[in-house]
Amino acid sequence: MIFTPAFEQGKLLRRYKRFLADVQLSDGSEITIHCPNTGSMRNCLFPGEPVWFSTSDNPKRKYAHTWEQAASDEGHIIGINTGRANALAAEAIEAGVISELTGYDSLRREVKYGSENSRIDLLLESEDKPACYIEVKSCTLLEQGQGYFPDAVTTRGQKHLRELMEMVKQGHRAVLLFVVQHTGITTVAAARHIDPEYAELLTQAHQAGVEILAYRCELSPSAAKLIKSCPVKL
Repeated sequence: MIFTPAFEQGKLLRRYKRFLADVQLSDGSEITIHCPNTGSMRNCLFPGEPVWFSTSDNPKRKYAHTWEQAASDEGHIIGINTGRANALAAEAIEAGVISELTGYDSLRREVKYGSENSRIDLLLESEDKPACYIEVKSCTLLEQGQGYFPDAVTTRGQKHLRELMEMVKQGHRAVLLFVVQHTGITTVAAARHIDPEYAELLTQAHQAGVEILAYRCELSPSAAKLIKSCPVKL
């Protein structure tokens, strides 16, 4: 995924009202940018450290700039824009980077499915094999050297696990794919200390046949891509 033009850089001052952040530019001026992340962003907020943002030319937008990446105080790069996870996953699948998900004829996005009014992030289909339902999650929480998901209680994430288990029961293939948008994360685990119900459901889903995958990202202000798998601790 190439970013054209490359993201602009500033310095994080604060995040507030969930969807806003104030950034200081190199000339000392300050701007307010949109924060496209509904999570707690636990351990992703480092005031005084660099951040990178994109700019939209849409005149209808109240805030023209979107927060894309951040630097941690240890120098790691974090992908703030959770909306990019699905696109990164789709691009990697089509490029054959995710070896476990190759060999399908078509890829569709945001397809309605399940009994709880859900939409699957990615659906792979071929005439000669079961459909593959893929739920994508962006993983950015790093604590004491361990990557975790989620960073806050997620009833929506719990629903998605139930839907994936139901797809397996119906004879389909179901995959939970963690897109690791944090260059410091090398392993992923369920954040039982944050959402124990999600952690328990993840174990149940794995036992029921849902495949759990995680792939790390290479991140820079000019490009991002999935590069290699990493272990998931269940």
